[in-house]
Amino acid sequence: MKRFGLAIQIVIGLVLGILVGALFYGNPAVETFLQPIGDVFIRLIKMIVVPIVIATLIVGVAGVGDVKKLGKIGGKTILYFEIVTTIAIIVGLLSANLFQPGVGVDMTQLTKTDINKYVETAETSQSHGFIETFVNIVPKNVFEAIVKGDMLAIIFFSVLFGLGVAAAGERGKPVLNFFQGVADAMFWVVNAIMKFAPFGVFALIGVTVSKFGLSSLVPLGKLMILVHFTMLFFVIVVLGVIARMSGISIFNLIKILKDELLLAYSTASSETVLPKIMEKMERLGCPKAITSFVIPTGYSFNLDGSTLYQALAALFIAQMYGIDMPISAQITLVLVLMVTSKGIAGVPGVSFVVLLATLGSVGIPLEGLAFIAGIDRLLDMARTVVNVIGNSLAAVVISRWEGQFDQNKAKAYIREATTKVA
Repeated sequence: MKRFGLAIQIVIGLVLGILVGALFYGNPAVETFLQPIGDVFIRLIKMIVVPIVIATLIVGVAGVGDVKKLGKIGGKTILYFEIVTTIAIIVGLLSANLFQPGVGVDMTQLTKTDINKYVETAETSQSHGFIETFVNIVPKNVFEAIVKGDMLAIIFFSVLFGLGVAAAGERGKPVLNFFQGVADAMFWVVNAIMKFAPFGVFALIGVTVSKFGLSSLVPLGKLMILVHFTMLFFVIVVLGVIARMSGISIFNLIKILKDELLLAYSTASSETVLPKIMEKMERLGCPKAITSFVIPTGYSFNLDGSTLYQALAALFIAQMYGIDMPISAQITLVLVLMVTSKGIAGVPGVSFVVLLATLGSVGIPLEGLAFIAGIDRLLDMARTVVNVIGNSLAAVVISRWEGQFDQNKAKAYIREATTKVA
């Protein structure tokens, strides 16, 4: 397999996984044998994400060393995230209004899936209001935040620590060198783990396909097709325009991230590609201080694919039940989603949790989610790809906004990536 690039290896793993899952559809032995392989791969990635974020953020912030400058970057980042995710919500609503995917769906033909685990998580998330989420950004104990993988608390601590290292001047140099060494070592570990990616993809996709039959997908086929086409429109048109305004082509960005996008799609996990997209955006011409702050923060605040899907799915359920959603109710939905979709990226089945926390506020029955829970894993694959593209582009946008984007470095890297694809 050494002759093939990572992208081709992942495609081979994907195809073989689909074949195995289809051949042994409904056989529990597939999950018994393959799930542990997929779990090991996901665990390997989760194992390295926190050390990489801490090390790169400390090195990046210490390199800037200016509180005002960092505050400006942080303010612009959050503003950009809020604008783009709001556009994603509006695109999702427009698509649902235009194509009416829930109209005419026969609920008697749909299979209900148990969503109790999501309900419990949503109740826990709802008990933490917006103010409490804001307060929890400051960790009581940094080691507890690291153990829980609480990314916002980790980012907060790392930024402060990086400023401290910068303020220490010469005495802080050994600490800075240590974290630079940690970052370099961890990126070597990432490359080693990526060699296992095709096997992880094969296992995860094999288990997914073995659980879904075509019969369960057909009644919801219109929703699945519409979600994929709406996301494609969002990436090419909305993110495409933003990319063009930032001086790059969205298609060149996709070419650069082809391995990561395949991996994110196959595993339905954006965490699996976080270290590599940080590395690639730096090679594209974004400064370390911006990539190491913007991309991990985007995993909590800039989930474009997820917010688009949440808006579309909410209207799908309303249409399925024959509930009329006037403009006032849809505006309420936009406002509620703008708040509920932020800051809970670490929660399993995040889109479902957000929908559970949102639907009740606009009078849509929560039990409608049980009908679409069965295909959530397949839709999550598409959402993850959009989230990854959106966060990668955000690093370019903020770098450009700050006047720190290296256009010559970008041109050279795009040329190199395009030549490899050719």
